Amino acid sequence: MTSPIFALADEYITAYARLHPMFAGSVGIKGDFGVATDFGPEAVEERAELDRDTLAKLNALASTGPADDLARLHMAERLSVSVAQHEAGEWRRALRVPYGMLQSLVGYVDLAPRRTENDWRLTVSRMRAIPEMLATWRQTLNAGIEAGQTVARLQVSEGVKQARRNAGTRVFDKHVQAYGDGPQARDLREAAEAAYGAFNGIADYLEGTYAPHAAERDGVGEERYLLAARSTLGAVLDPRDAYDWAWDELHRIEDEMAAEADKIVPGAGLDEVIAHLDATQAVGTHEEYLAWLTEKHQGALEALNGVHFDIDPRLMNLDVEVVHGSSAGSAYYTGPSEDLSRPGRTWWPVAERETFRIWGELTTVFHEGVPGHHLQIGQTKVTGDGLSRFAKVFGSVSGHAEGWALYAERLSDELGWFADTGSRLGMLKGSALRAARVVIDIGWHLDLPLPAAEAKLHGERWNFDTALEVLKTRGRIAEHRAYPEIVRYAGWPGQAICYKLGERAWVDARAEAQAAAGADFDLKAWHTRALNLGPIGLDNLATVLRG
Repeated sequence: MTSPIFALADEYITAYARLHPMFAGSVGIKGDFGVATDFGPEAVEERAELDRDTLAKLNALASTGPADDLARLHMAERLSVSVAQHEAGEWRRALRVPYGMLQSLVGYVDLAPRRTENDWRLTVSRMRAIPEMLATWRQTLNAGIEAGQTVARLQVSEGVKQARRNAGTRVFDKHVQAYGDGPQARDLREAAEAAYGAFNGIADYLEGTYAPHAAERDGVGEERYLLAARSTLGAVLDPRDAYDWAWDELHRIEDEMAAEADKIVPGAGLDEVIAHLDATQAVGTHEEYLAWLTEKHQGALEALNGVHFDIDPRLMNLDVEVVHGSSAGSAYYTGPSEDLSRPGRTWWPVAERETFRIWGELTTVFHEGVPGHHLQIGQTKVTGDGLSRFAKVFGSVSGHAEGWALYAERLSDELGWFADTGSRLGMLKGSALRAARVVIDIGWHLDLPLPAAEAKLHGERWNFDTALEVLKTRGRIAEHRAYPEIVRYAGWPGQAICYKLGERAWVDARAEAQAAAGADFDLKAWHTRALNLGPIGLDNLATVLRG
């Protein structure tokens, strides 16, 4: 489609890619935009000015039809909140662990293609760019020190660990070894060593220079939290209503978990059933784990296609990778490149594990793969002219994306896909985790009291230890994931709530459509229409689907 609004969206993506080459390379935007992003204050301001200028131009353009209306709605919502966050000074608080700069730099290198000698030159270039990018990032962190806008001490100490881990585990040696002794072997080794030196250097800076200025309190307070939630949800949040709802939802799920556990080992308690499943429904090697993951991903693709979804053939290729030495506590997904030459991929950190409790991970396969992130995010790349380029490569909304992925887990249950022993309990356990995330994230950052009954179990006020206990005992998270999850909530306010609140929005939207259509409701058609709309903030989701 060609229209002034779509043309503006295209211009924005090209301009943003020039200003942020690392973003362009990571998401696979077509074009030669260079390799290194400048993360210094002047460059950050230049990107913010692009947002402001594009928003002003967008507001002056007339719509030519429904596709334009959708493109305008989404661009205006995303750009507005981006500008608001910049003006609030959030850009100065640029350190976030584990999913932040230090993880993104590793991912940037890992996502480079490696088929030809030219591809390997790109890998070398991306590794060589890391010292430069970390140096400019340091300037922005210094601006935060000068303005009195720094992150909490926890993020700093964990950032030090993450940076040193990147160097200590030699995260890029796998690429050096994969290349072998070809003509660029020396360049690869030297680039990797320079990157490791830069990671150790930023760790020294964080520990010696930044840490003395770090904030003491992990919670960000209501004003900052609501702005963060607006960014992650695409919605104005009523935090106290969401907090109360999530406690009720957690209680409902816990009752259902108890009933499901009784079906597996009648008369046993939930902890006993989980221990039984851990002992009987697990694999013991990385190779078995990868084989199981690959089989389940491919099986889901084949079972869905043509039945509950029409999956574009280009999305039937989904890579699965087991990740060693990652700081991430949980699996994650990266979408296809803009031209689809790089397929979507799910990443599965193994940490120090040697045993993999697959009974609890099938639900995550559906979340990260299909019908979850891969289907939703991949669909935006193949929809065609109905979506703007902004929506296709830039405009994801966490509440929309994570809400869909959690809805996908629920849909998989409706389809009867949790037939393996314990796998439905694994799905419910995952849902309990997402409900626990909401109460932890809102309660901790806003310093809300725990309800009276919960206070007797966990204490009256939130802190790191309370959050960790609730996550373990009520969210029933795997031990290796618990600590990094709490670190993540502290550094990324408003993100942990996206799953459950996003799922609620998707479930409500489908229920509304079913009520309106009655016996004529077509689930496959509704799925197709919903995915073809691309990303939308939750405040606008029901309205757009209704229209």
